[in-house]
Amino acid sequence: MKVILKNLTKKFPNRNKKIKEDVVAVDNFDFEIPDGKLIGLLGPSGCGKSTTLNMISGLEKPTSGRIFFGEDDVTDLPAEHRGVGLVFQNYALYPHLTVRQNIIFPLQNLKGDKKMTMDAMNQKADEVAKLVQIGEYMDRRPSELSGGQQQRVAIARALVKTPRVLLLDEPLSNLDARLRLQTREEIKRIQRETGVTTIFVTHDQEEAMSISDMIVVMKDGRLMQMDKPQTVYDDPKNFFVAKFLGTPAINTFDGEVKGEKLYLGDSAVLNVPGVKDGPVYVGIRPEGFIPDENGPMECDLSAVEVMGRDTSIVSTHPAMTVVAIRSIILSENRPDATGNKVRFSLKPYKVLLFDKTTEERIYFDIK
Repeated sequence: MKVILKNLTKKFPNRNKKIKEDVVAVDNFDFEIPDGKLIGLLGPSGCGKSTTLNMISGLEKPTSGRIFFGEDDVTDLPAEHRGVGLVFQNYALYPHLTVRQNIIFPLQNLKGDKKMTMDAMNQKADEVAKLVQIGEYMDRRPSELSGGQQQRVAIARALVKTPRVLLLDEPLSNLDARLRLQTREEIKRIQRETGVTTIFVTHDQEEAMSISDMIVVMKDGRLMQMDKPQTVYDDPKNFFVAKFLGTPAINTFDGEVKGEKLYLGDSAVLNVPGVKDGPVYVGIRPEGFIPDENGPMECDLSAVEVMGRDTSIVSTHPAMTVVAIRSIILSENRPDATGNKVRFSLKPYKVLLFDKTTEERIYFDIK
């Protein structure tokens, strides 16, 4: 089911009575989610991603704009008639009911020609339980399950009514690191097997990038960028997106372009053909550094952290705007750690420039 948001805006009354202007949670949101895709709705806390999800589900009414499921305008349709499955961060399972009873609960509320017999409901419950791999726990109560198993029950309950759209609101936040990894892989598998259009809300960019077909990056209720995860990582359209995506985070600097050369401090570190002279923000991905005894970028070495296959070189530079520079290189290429200086050459396609006023991306010719 294709989902289209057209100029979607949501405002809330300001709690500060002295300020008359409303709080804009979602600001003129406009994008299309292709049929059968898993979309990661990504952004920092307070950016409006959960509010957007609530408007899609029908739990919140937009201040303006329209929501379409396929060709159907569902903006004014009650939540129970939209055909959505919603999975919450805190599972929201009924503690006094068994797993089976939790799963079939949405089916018991169907009326008219959609009403199902108990045998049909049990058969449907068994099908989705098998899909999410909890078939052996059908007679247990939620308190007898692990966090990951409870989340699977919540997903099964959302899927049992064959929703047109599946909405997941921070579904992995309450799980430990190992369970998060396992569960996100399961969510991707389930989505592929069912083919249901899925919107996955998270503030964790690693989660969003690992399982999403496309990611939507939000800031202050506005759409910053929407594309395939690797495309957004490699080609961020503005400084915010560049800083938000990446683990470790991108290294940022105050730079200046003079004569089509990029200067960090007093040193020209890279040729940037086609860029006008002036101050710029500079972002260098951690994997963009090449240890080079004759390299143009000299840094003060703080530490060398060996992490098996990779090595993290921690250093500092006068032009940096971060606490420390982290450079990720292959362990066999790590430099001598006995000195207090380290020099790098830079991979041009891992160096990103941004306008200091608009923070929009500045492109240069890579040769």
